[in-house]
Amino acid sequence: MTKREIITPNGKHDLYEQHGYSAAIKSDDLLFVSGQVGSLADGFPEPDFKRQVELAFDNLKTVLTAAGCTMDDIVDVTTFHTDPQNQFDTIMAVKQQVFPAPPYPNWTAVGVTWLSGFDFEIKVIARTPKKG
Repeated sequence: MTKREIITPNGKHDLYEQHGYSAAIKSDDLLFVSGQVGSLADGFPEPDFKRQVELAFDNLKTVLTAAGCTMDDIVDVTTFHTDPQNQFDTIMAVKQQVFPAPPYPNWTAVGVTWLSGFDFEIKVIARTPKKG
């Protein structure tokens, strides 16, 4: 049986405990990161859409760092969008800053009707670096 390790970034324990999920689970050499959103310090959504997307990526980076990973370790991305047609250009501009050159991770974008007040969410699978 594979042992699962819970990954929780500093300062966010209450949030994950309150909602009953883990920020990420490490299983063997894979890291499964729960959906990250662009929240302000108080947990509410950032009202500016571009900034909300940037904060979601910042929160993702925080979780990856807690697991000893970087954005370069990501192999699969799933994003959720409340208005994909109108949000696409903004998301792609931020994505280009985060992933400026190949190899790009796999990417699946899904249009949704509800994200608990948010307009963008990102979840990933990453490969954890080998130790030693």
